[in-house]
Amino acid sequence: MNYKTILDQSSSLLANIKVKSPRLDTELLLAKSLKISRENLLLNLKSKIKTKEHKRFNFLIEKRRKKMPVAYILGYKDFWKSKFFINNHVLIPRPETELIVEESLNFLPKHKSKRIMDIGTGSGCIIISLLKERPCSSGVGLDISKNAIKIAKFNAKIQHIDNRLKFINSDVDKYKGGKYDLIVSNPPYIEKIKISRLEEDVRKFEPKLALDGGYSGCSIIRRVIEKSSYLLKRNGNLILEIGNEQAYSVSKTLKRFGFYINKVSKDLSKKDRCIVCTKY
Repeated sequence: MNYKTILDQSSSLLANIKVKSPRLDTELLLAKSLKISRENLLLNLKSKIKTKEHKRFNFLIEKRRKKMPVAYILGYKDFWKSKFFINNHVLIPRPETELIVEESLNFLPKHKSKRIMDIGTGSGCIIISLLKERPCSSGVGLDISKNAIKIAKFNAKIQHIDNRLKFINSDVDKYKGGKYDLIVSNPPYIEKIKISRLEEDVRKFEPKLALDGGYSGCSIIRRVIEKSSYLLKRNGNLILEIGNEQAYSVSKTLKRFGFYINKVSKDLSKKDRCIVCTKY
């Protein structure tokens, strides 16, 4: 059987169970099974698959058929300009979260040393991306999950910035550190009642700790804002990812804790996704 036939059959199988991107997912999983790049796969569609490779592919496609996200099956996800190793102990990095990186770089001069904190760091993708862009700066990544911290440390090490970055396993309320120029956070912001309505890929496989924002969806956000008001230097910046209906309520909380709202950034779907603010 050649590569094209396998791709056609398997993408049709995934499409039948309402997988969002069946062809792309199938191509990525087949490329992994063959131990080649996706580009190489697409250039050699008439090539025949070996029995061992076919068994490996069937094992992976069965995982996807059970709605395990492709990123967890592959063990990595591309974010900003790098590849980050992940597992189901951390949230899968998403394209809309790159907005935090984009906005943060505006407050980080290239040749100045700034201190950055990432609250709820997960895989470390945000703060690692920032420090790779700003070699004079240093940072701290905070997460309540020990397993997430292990993943973040591994990513920092393979990206060669572990000498400028420290990861701490702690609840945000218990952390007592120095002052920071910039704090970034992609906190849990899904309303508790909506967790059960999330897509099966997310609901069954991604860590609830990284999704559940409490009754209103803003419980963790409020704690991040309150702690940031103490940890930020005067005129320091806080950049938060939020749910698309949370801009008004989060803005009110920010003002109550002494923040000026610089802007609310929208993602590619034109939904409110990121709040940029400055401490008075």
